[in-house]
Amino acid sequence: MSSPATAPPAPSNLKRIVAASLIGTTIEWYDFFLYGSAAALVFNQLFFPESDPLVGTLLSFLTYAVGFAARPLGALVFGHYGDRLGRKKLLVLSLLLMGGATFAIGLLPTHATIGSAAPVLLTVLRLVQGFALGGEWGGAVLLVSEHGDARRRGFWASWPQTGAPAGQLLATGVLSLLTAVLSDSAFTSWGWRIPFLLSGVLVIVGLWIRLSVDESPVFRQALAQAEARKAERSAEVEKLPLVAVLRHHWRDVLIAMGARMAENISYYVVTAFILVYATTAADVSKQTALNAVLIASAVHFAVIPLWGALSDRVGRRPVYLVGAVGVALWMFPFFALVDTGSFGSLLLAVTVGLVLHGAMYAPQAAFFSEMFATRMRYSGASIGAQFSSVAAGAPAPLIATALLDATGGSTWIALYVIAAALLTVVAVAAAKETRNRDLADIESPADATPESARATDAHTV
Repeated sequence: MSSPATAPPAPSNLKRIVAASLIGTTIEWYDFFLYGSAAALVFNQLFFPESDPLVGTLLSFLTYAVGFAARPLGALVFGHYGDRLGRKKLLVLSLLLMGGATFAIGLLPTHATIGSAAPVLLTVLRLVQGFALGGEWGGAVLLVSEHGDARRRGFWASWPQTGAPAGQLLATGVLSLLTAVLSDSAFTSWGWRIPFLLSGVLVIVGLWIRLSVDESPVFRQALAQAEARKAERSAEVEKLPLVAVLRHHWRDVLIAMGARMAENISYYVVTAFILVYATTAADVSKQTALNAVLIASAVHFAVIPLWGALSDRVGRRPVYLVGAVGVALWMFPFFALVDTGSFGSLLLAVTVGLVLHGAMYAPQAAFFSEMFATRMRYSGASIGAQFSSVAAGAPAPLIATALLDATGGSTWIALYVIAAALLTVVAVAAAKETRNRDLADIESPADATPESARATDAHTV
């Protein structure tokens, strides 16, 4: 059913590639999550001061959601050129865009200085962040997936996924430190700018590392084969990656979108919205809430590679389903623990939520990579992952905050996450297992030769 797995690279080379992807994704997620935390804590005061506190938070989260709206566009643009030009070049560009936008937010005048122009500029910079992140994820996980071998792809490809909790850990850690050493007035006045300006230094480090790695050998091989086919079929024009994805992998795109619903929604409820819920409904201090997310993110970072390794043994689907079902079952206990106002209960609630989230997030990189042919893999994986974010992660904190405002409790918020988990269970159950696929052997029907058509059919979900 599959050809022999491509030869694995030298361990030192693979580790350098993993490190480059991990550091780059950590920086980009740091930038993205930093905005989310600041939106929950201070942006309502600085950029929407004429509103009451909860409405100001809603407006703040609305600009947060705008970043998600730009992610599908980033997925389309970066996916197209990533499938045409290579993964590495586009990853460098995404890092520059994200870092530049984040640094600029740190210099942005507030509403008190320039009035209504402040939230407008904030929204524009958030759009740039979302556009960059829409192209970052697919390239980072593919660079690792296409360098590794099938036997441990779930483990190695899960490391770029740890960039999300690492970025969350870094962003929350910096904010937690600042809120601990600065007064509320100092933090609101100028302290919030420090973590955004720090992004400039992080980007320089990330670029230095990312420029040192090689392009994916699987992509280079596929590119050479495509060039050879074009020479043989001079009258034919190669289809755009997006067109090819929608023609040959539309079912995989829908599965990827459904699979992300519970993963995306639960993550932003557990890490972003919880800062609002804990400090308003549960009367927990900002520092306590930040510390709980900080510690839980460290645990999240540690368990993701373990879940990825388990997916190499038992398959992507079983591990993913454990996470989706687990999140659904945890939602009511999650809010019950937060409602106690105890730090220990809050920490337990967030930690278990993130551990269960990791069961979905860890195998996701390998799972989505294994669904698509090489010359449309960047586009396919990015489109499937990022288009769902508009309906999932983008409105999650906004919907949760609105439900809290409307009902004053957590019941409907828990049911909202449970509904997303049910969608994910259906999507993953409809997928075929991809664990043993050789990425170099997956072709689209349009590219397959008669001799390879049968193998192609076996690999196409």
